[in-house]
Amino acid sequence: MPDLPTPKDAAEAALFSECWDTVLSYADLCTAGASAATQLATEAFALGIREARAADTGPARSTGRRAPRLPVIPLLLTAVRTTAAAWETAGQGHDLDPDLRLWLNSEKAARFTGPPLRRPLALRGLRDLQEADATLLWLAEVEALPLSVVARKLGLDPAVAGEELAQVRGLFRDRCHRAHLDTPMAAQCRSYARLLDAVTRSPAADIPGDLSRHLATCVDCAEAAACLRPHGGGLPAALAGGVIGWGGLAYLERRRRAAEVRLGVGRPELPEGEGGVPRAGAGRARAVRNGLLVAAVLVSLLALAVSMMPFGGDNDAAAGDAPTDSSPVAAPRPSLPNGSSIGSSSAAASPTPSATASRAGEDKNSDPEPQGTHSSTASSAPDPADSDPATCKVSYDLVNEWPDGFQATVSVTTTDAIGGWQVGWSFKDGQKVGQMWDASFAQNGSRVTATAADYNKTVAAGGTLSFGFLASWQGKNAPPYDFTLNGHSCAKS
Repeated sequence: MPDLPTPKDAAEAALFSECWDTVLSYADLCTAGASAATQLATEAFALGIREARAADTGPARSTGRRAPRLPVIPLLLTAVRTTAAAWETAGQGHDLDPDLRLWLNSEKAARFTGPPLRRPLALRGLRDLQEADATLLWLAEVEALPLSVVARKLGLDPAVAGEELAQVRGLFRDRCHRAHLDTPMAAQCRSYARLLDAVTRSPAADIPGDLSRHLATCVDCAEAAACLRPHGGGLPAALAGGVIGWGGLAYLERRRRAAEVRLGVGRPELPEGEGGVPRAGAGRARAVRNGLLVAAVLVSLLALAVSMMPFGGDNDAAAGDAPTDSSPVAAPRPSLPNGSSIGSSSAAASPTPSATASRAGEDKNSDPEPQGTHSSTASSAPDPADSDPATCKVSYDLVNEWPDGFQATVSVTTTDAIGGWQVGWSFKDGQKVGQMWDASFAQNGSRVTATAADYNKTVAAGGTLSFGFLASWQGKNAPPYDFTLNGHSCAKS
């Protein structure tokens, strides 16, 4: 008679089943191929669980209090970044994304491992929360899970989950405010600290002109502003960029699209903007590429098969995590790392049943990093003459906008099947693209050309391709015009 799995094994298997796709999604952004992504995710998963075990069994345990640490998902994601850095140091950098390698050797990466008071504000604020509160905030804001799903995962009453989240946002703001005041600042930044705190407390407050100009030029203060205004719509980006670092915004976009595919709905409704005015593009459904939908179905079937295997996968846990949208996710999962690599079951246990109870007695975009496949010149560009002529419709979605920048998504539906694509458009007001995911880009004056990535270059007849980008603007930010697909004009949908 075979031995039954121990509770520790079952907990580890449940954690692996729930979080594997999430870890692999970020590892895919960090690497140059599916094989490298799977290897990076496997090593990072083992590292993250070892770190969780060390935090749970360290000196703080003797005092009856757990040492502050990140929730499980961001802990595993930071382990991916740490493992990537170890690859670069060990001479395995050729397996990493070229932009990530540049970032790892820059001062931006050093912020995450340098003096604690110099680390990103969102990272410090999230770590200072009780783990149950931090988990609630991360799942709702970054993983884009509906509150009903988050409530079920954390054992909360769905009827009060919204109130819980509002309280946690306030706690996060308080932690970030304290951390901001503790941060060594230049004299000018220190002079704006009190004004920044006052302005960000009210969603309807106007930003004085001098403070606005300062935020446009000071990365640290702009980062603080995003964290101190948790209801302004910038919190997900602040968390993803401040905790994960490189590729944070691309990861955020992937998780939102994965949630859409899993739930079978359009893009989740975006939080309201300043003064209660809905943000541009709120409520519009984002088209999902046919290839992504197929991949999501395959991943769902794979997750179901894994959950039925003898090692004890949990159906609810597997269903709670979203499939990601790149080719490595559809690859078979590696076997569960052995006990020497995976930590104790305490890391896999659910947070405390009530976020409110965990807070009893407490009083208590920034500088976006390079995202995904970014390039100043379009690489491996298909020759429009070699692609089939395409009748197409384009949808331009302004996702978010701030005083000197914005985020947008472009979706193009093609009548004919294509084996490679370039989407071009022109800006009216001098906007400049800075980062792009699910495509590489080149910009010549007002004209921008986005080129397919290797994993999404094929689009079926009647299918839709999508990609997103960050850009800067000044004065006006009119929508782009003259969209083309492989040199052929597209109609607006």
